[in-house]
Amino acid sequence: MKIHFIAIGGSAMHNLAISLKIKGDEISGSDDEIFEPAAGRLKKHNIYPKDIGWHPSRINSDLDAVIIGMHARADNPELIKAKELNIKIYSYPEFIYEQSKNKTRIVIGGSHGKTSITSMILHVLNEVNFPCDYMIGAQLEGFEVMTKLSDASHILIEGDEYLTSPLDRRPKFHVYKPTIGVISGIAWDHINVFPTFENYLEQFQIFANLIPDDGVLIYCKEDIYCKQIAENSTGKHKIPYTLPEFILKKGQYIIVDEGEKYTLQVFGQHNLLNIEAAHSVCNRLGISNYSFYSAIQSFKGASKRLEVVYDDHEKTLYKDFAHAPSKLKASIAAVKEKFPNRQLVACVELHTFSSLTAEFLKQYAHSMDKADLPIVYFNPHAIALKKLPLLSEDIVFNAFANPKLQVFQNAQTLFDFLKSLDWQNKNLLMMSSGNFDGMKFEHFFNS
Repeated sequence: MKIHFIAIGGSAMHNLAISLKIKGDEISGSDDEIFEPAAGRLKKHNIYPKDIGWHPSRINSDLDAVIIGMHARADNPELIKAKELNIKIYSYPEFIYEQSKNKTRIVIGGSHGKTSITSMILHVLNEVNFPCDYMIGAQLEGFEVMTKLSDASHILIEGDEYLTSPLDRRPKFHVYKPTIGVISGIAWDHINVFPTFENYLEQFQIFANLIPDDGVLIYCKEDIYCKQIAENSTGKHKIPYTLPEFILKKGQYIIVDEGEKYTLQVFGQHNLLNIEAAHSVCNRLGISNYSFYSAIQSFKGASKRLEVVYDDHEKTLYKDFAHAPSKLKASIAAVKEKFPNRQLVACVELHTFSSLTAEFLKQYAHSMDKADLPIVYFNPHAIALKKLPLLSEDIVFNAFANPKLQVFQNAQTLFDFLKSLDWQNKNLLMMSSGNFDGMKFEHFFNS
């Protein structure tokens, strides 16, 4: 097939483009900006756009399909040209579904834990040689690309609840039509799309009700909203999961199952719950408890999920994708539980539309209470770009309801402050879905 990608630089988009190129398809693409690591990876596979920007001349009638990313707008000139030529247009979720509609589709949904659960399942399937296609939103060690389409009978998909494309207002995880669906937890997010919690919750109910009678809903029993969704779902088969039996010994988590002990490389009770979600899926696929737990021992975590950047046995620097209130709580609690005798400096960047909205900020109340020094960073320029009302430090401080909180609006000032601290017997946790405006926080300890 000859396929053109509009907004090829996106995380999922560039992975899909590379995957199809490897498979043998003829791939081209456009974007108005492409950042690393997407830029370097596209260049490696010779599909980096010759010129940055939108160029309708790239759209010709010999194209079999155009795939449009969320970053593009409805008035994109390449998209308009494709419509004029009656070229088949897909969002990437639609394309993934089209390629997998005859497969068993395992879709991992939830406000948090999606990437980790999907990565855990893929790791185990790879270890036990279970053939499976996949689409995952984070880089995993040992994998060239995080999208694979083949003749395998199963596909594993990270099911994001955000919109499908500028042309399709459905949440992505609805488009995939799950055979096996997982809901890991529900906490209000994406208020620019789902203005009320009730509206947001409804999307998960729709997701659960899409599962056919011969499918199964796997859900976190610890989450009251997951239980509510399961109770109200129309499907016949529902499997709850909860924390496994475990031991915490010198900061290491050990799962105990049928008398056997399995030492983990990941940590935190939120990851234990993620493991049990993955365990339930793998059991459904016929993988035994012993095979699953043996394989999960070598799982080191997905990129930016409590990822160790620096460690000298006296202090550790983690970077983490956490940005929503529930994610902050889980990541902070995990590091404190692992290192109860070290102080924790926890820093979050407010980067998403929701987190930069004064009304939503109230959801962050007490989310950083377990940190010894909680810090919030936001850039007023990012707020202006999103065309939101400006935030003050006072608004942010009051929203978190934590008297220890420090608030920064300048990346260099934050960097200098962190560099000035005495890091003896302290850990640093940097949390963001962005990059702290390019701050090289790995230099705090090793420069």
